[in-house]
Formats: sequence, C-alpha cells, structure tokens
Amino acid sequence: MSKILIAEDNPVNRELLRELLEMRGHTVAEACDGEEALRIVEQTQPDLLLLDIGMPVLDGFGVIRKIRENPRFASMPVVAVTAYAMQGDREKILSSKFDGYLSKPVDAHSLTKELDRVLSQRGEQDSSANQNSRSNVDAKARAVREAN
Repeated sequence: MSKILIAEDNPVNRELLRELLEMRGHTVAEACDGEEALRIVEQTQPDLLLLDIGMPVLDGFGVIRKIRENPRFASMPVVAVTAYAMQGDREKILSSKFDGYLSKPVDAHSLTKELDRVLSQRGEQDSSANQNSRSNVDAKARAVREAN
C-alpha cells in the first residue's frame, strides 16, 4: 500500500488517522507541526500527505506553499484535514493547491473514499507521464533509424 504522512498537532486525531490508515495496510509517519512535516517529507518522500490546516510553527497553508514550490514534491498529493468546515472553506482550501479535503471529525468512510480518489488520480497522472515518456523515446528511436 502507500506511505502516508500525517501532519496533525492533536495527538488524538493523529492516533485515529494512524489506526484507520494502518487498518487499510498503509505505512504511516507522523509530524506534530508544519516544520516537522516538511523535514519528514524530505526524509521519507511519502506517497501522500494528510495535512492539518491549523498547526503551530507553520500552518497547513505555509506547508502546501513550500511543497508546491519544491519541484521534487510539487506533484505529491496533499489532502487537507481540517476543522474549517464553514461555507467557502472547502473552496478556499482546494484553491490553495490541495488535492483533497476532509473535515473533522474524520470518519473511516470519508477517509477511505478521499484517499482512493486522490491516489487513483495520482496513478492516472503517473501512467500518463510514463506513456508520454515512452512515446518520446519511441519517436527518438524512429528518428535515429530514419536518419541512418
């Protein structure tokens, strides 16, 4: 399964998310604040980041900005996990370059559904990139054969 980083300052919420993810077979790493999340992203290169918006040191908006600025991690799926659930909050979060949104309290069904959606989109993007790369290699090989 996937390697998922949970960045959440509340230990109870981290534990709940970890248990739900591990029950699904995912490997889990945890961070307590935004700066720690960025360090762990660098060290472990997770497949997906579950990111709380309201964290100390560096909030979720600061973390997503730094991730999207880094070419190594710019395409990493990031799902906001937040208590911000008022009208317009979801749209604001998604327009800040998050790939998904979960409101707290998170339930197992919503988590599973959102992870499946985001990870399948990533798989489609990876597949498309691999097909484009293969097409480019094939085109170059044809050009070399034709030149000879």
